[in-house]
Amino acid sequence: MRILLGFLVLSCLALPVMATPVQLENIRVWAAPDNTRIVFDVSGPVTHSLEALAHPYRVVVDIRNARLNKDPVQPGAVDKYLQGIRSGMINQDDLRVVLDLKQHVVSKSFLLPPNQQYGHRLVIDLFDEAKNEQVQAVSINRSPGTSRDVVIAIDAGHGGDDPGARGPSGVHEKDVVLQISKVIADMINKERGMRAVLIREGDYFLSLRQRINKAREHKADLFISVHADAFKDPRVSGSSVYILSNKGASSEAARILAEGENASDLIGGVSLDINDDVLASVLLDLSQTASLEASIDVADRVFTALKKIGKVHTRRVQSAGFAVLKSPDIPSILIETAYISNPAEEKNLRNRDHQYKQAEAILSGLRGYFIEHTPEGTTLALAERKHVISRGDTLSTIAQYYRVSMQSLREHNGLKGDHIRVGQILAIPGGGDG
Repeated sequence: MRILLGFLVLSCLALPVMATPVQLENIRVWAAPDNTRIVFDVSGPVTHSLEALAHPYRVVVDIRNARLNKDPVQPGAVDKYLQGIRSGMINQDDLRVVLDLKQHVVSKSFLLPPNQQYGHRLVIDLFDEAKNEQVQAVSINRSPGTSRDVVIAIDAGHGGDDPGARGPSGVHEKDVVLQISKVIADMINKERGMRAVLIREGDYFLSLRQRINKAREHKADLFISVHADAFKDPRVSGSSVYILSNKGASSEAARILAEGENASDLIGGVSLDINDDVLASVLLDLSQTASLEASIDVADRVFTALKKIGKVHTRRVQSAGFAVLKSPDIPSILIETAYISNPAEEKNLRNRDHQYKQAEAILSGLRGYFIEHTPEGTTLALAERKHVISRGDTLSTIAQYYRVSMQSLREHNGLKGDHIRVGQILAIPGGGDG
């Protein structure tokens, strides 16, 4: 009897052990203007293969020893690349997912380990071959002899499978900052001589590198990154304004915040590698003295304006190593509009009136900056500017500041001499004439 039992045990051990199939729990689709991302939420690590086929265009994804729990989600009509998703079993064990396409695309796939927000994920990106993620260098030269609007890039933080911080009622940072960014952009577009560009227009993921490059593509004069902070203590509140620091954060809170925002690329499956050619050029000695000085000026004005409409978290503008601000040729600031982890501020962030109030404050800071520091060749530079005489002003210092001659300043204002008085308003001739 013992011999028989022993034989049965050994026989059972010799049988092949079938691995439990991996469950494909959900499929999420994020359609951006330049790419579509398909995220498979899976119960564990998977082995997969990817094959692109034509006639018709499609991408076939085979996942070893996997099961799909429910019918796949279908893409929206606005998706430029993805027509539909279908699935079926092959070899009785493996799952095949077919991505039917609207056009030829470049595809890539990668696996992501679990993080605080998601479990294991298989990510597939589809994009136009001409818009490969390897960012092409963009010339920032302007067309000579033509006036243009001042261009302000408004970058709503996070997006897609990177929701950012979450409020106590479940509101996601990515949603409220996009709403606020659109309000800011609308207000800017109503200003004469100014034009806003939304870096992220919908709910999709953009790497930090892509955000910088999109601002460059639009030849932005200023880059504004919009966020909503969070902290473990729900009582913490107030808005903040940040500029780039390469020497260290101005506070421990600033350092922690920057580390969290920079990690957004890891959530989206992109490694923010300093050896990357684009960031290498971006970080190139950061000969951005002029750009950083401009960033400080803009940040101070926006911070002062925000202070007038509500509570601010700090007494002054903060600095930290935000990767999204590391463009040497574009002045850049980051605005933490509020603490989404604070119940009252989370409610304000969703309130349209409060969004308008914050947008107006931000615009007033921008307006003040560009009136005094108007980029050459812009409509604002050609428009007549005003200067209110303050104590200590002289006709000579005013002419030097606006880069016009004293003679043109006299003639434009009907002055017979150099005498001016405090409170007097001078019209500044458009365009520098030496």
